[in-house]
Amino acid sequence: MTWLEGNLRSTVSPGTRLATRLKAPGIIRTPGAHNGLAGLAAKKAGFETLYISGAGLSASMGLPDLGVMTLEEVCFFVRMIFRATDLPLIVDADTGYGEALNVMRTVQELEMAGAAAMQIEDQKLPKKCGHLNDKQLISADDMVLKVAAAAKSRTHLQIIARTDALASEGMEGAVKRANAYIHAGADVVFADGLATEQEFRDFVNAVNAPALANMTEFGRTPYYSGAQFEEMGYKIVIWPVSQLRVASRAMENLYTAIAQTDGTKPRENEMQTRAEQYELIRYFDYEALDSSIIKTVVP
Repeated sequence: MTWLEGNLRSTVSPGTRLATRLKAPGIIRTPGAHNGLAGLAAKKAGFETLYISGAGLSASMGLPDLGVMTLEEVCFFVRMIFRATDLPLIVDADTGYGEALNVMRTVQELEMAGAAAMQIEDQKLPKKCGHLNDKQLISADDMVLKVAAAAKSRTHLQIIARTDALASEGMEGAVKRANAYIHAGADVVFADGLATEQEFRDFVNAVNAPALANMTEFGRTPYYSGAQFEEMGYKIVIWPVSQLRVASRAMENLYTAIAQTDGTKPRENEMQTRAEQYELIRYFDYEALDSSIIKTVVP
């Protein structure tokens, strides 16, 4: 079955599916996907939700994660990945692409593109990765207005409110902000840049909604497994850019090999075969669909 036939898509909205899963036992393990092929590979591995990272999409476009990507560019990727996978997608929407009215439009556009959840953060533009220094925050009141606007605009989209307040306002400030965002309508909260197990435990134990943990590599957070985050009390764990880092390194190695050996043979055993790729993208299902609809008639 292909998405072209209209029967692949679930009849339940993505946000509703994610909301149901949030109420079920167990942590939601959510790897990143930066395009449709990555999404299909993650689905094949058994994952039931995917995370679309602003940093991952920006990097795939050759851009830094500084809020320079547009809403329409994000929606292009959301449509692509949702179309390919029909999985609930948690979408990093940076600061919401503007103030309250812009946030309301962001909600509408992401819902129409197929998103299950929108993550917005309380930084000023140009925003930064949560694991970097010198992040500038908007006031808690201004972020509350954005969250309330998102809640007013949605039909099913889940709202994940991220705070980067730990570095400048401490744990008390991060928790106070997170609970204010929950009161304004956020379904899940997320404090980025946590550096110790105690910080993770202190945050999740002090907020009044499910919490998301960010297990990104090469940042402030030490390595924890999904099971460890679940034991701490987290409901979602994301690996936002891991797949892109692996893919980028593999491409660098390939290009180096071509430059040094004048061919791809040294790296061929690392490649997905044509048959494997065709199976993943369901090439022959599409081909069969075409032949079943358009049949040559001999005069």
